[in-house]
Amino acid sequence: MRLALFLFALLFSSAPAFAAKTILVMGDSLSAGYGIRPEQAWPALLAKRLHEKRLDYSVANLSISGETTAGGRSRLNAALRQHKPAVIVIALGANDGLRGLPLPQMRDNLNAMVDAARASGAKVLLAGMRLPPNYGPYATEFLASFTDIARNKKTGLLEFLLEPVATRPELFQADALHPTAEAQPLILDHVWSSLAPLLK
Repeated sequence: MRLALFLFALLFSSAPAFAAKTILVMGDSLSAGYGIRPEQAWPALLAKRLHEKRLDYSVANLSISGETTAGGRSRLNAALRQHKPAVIVIALGANDGLRGLPLPQMRDNLNAMVDAARASGAKVLLAGMRLPPNYGPYATEFLASFTDIARNKKTGLLEFLLEPVATRPELFQADALHPTAEAQPLILDHVWSSLAPLLK
């Protein structure tokens, strides 16, 4: 009897106290940490903040430089099966816009990603993007796409991922497209304002 109790206690003590829930980030170079070290990118800083706050979440950052909404859509189901996220941050669309890809196609991809994520039981935060004014009416419709999707799907919305740094050129790398390491804590604080309510 004592041996059985000892073995049971040993087994129980070796098991993890809890299984952390996962926040899945599906983004492009702005979330992949292009031009900086991966540990400096905002998703890595998010993981550090969650640990510091003793929140029961881990971060899986599956962002890829150059990714489009079509690419994210094609990878999402496998990612959902592997990580079983509680929350998913969809930060895609910038490359669709910069390439001038058809907006109905972008919206279809984002809608499909939101639907798949919610069908898996995950909460969704959609991170929007803006294009330079020289894109004309396309830029206006592009920006509205994120707001419309979030409203129609009733998901969380971060209207513009780069809001806190967009007007500060010193926080961008030489290409004037990708934020520096110094910009990442500001981006994280901005993301956190919309993400934190989804963690409750």
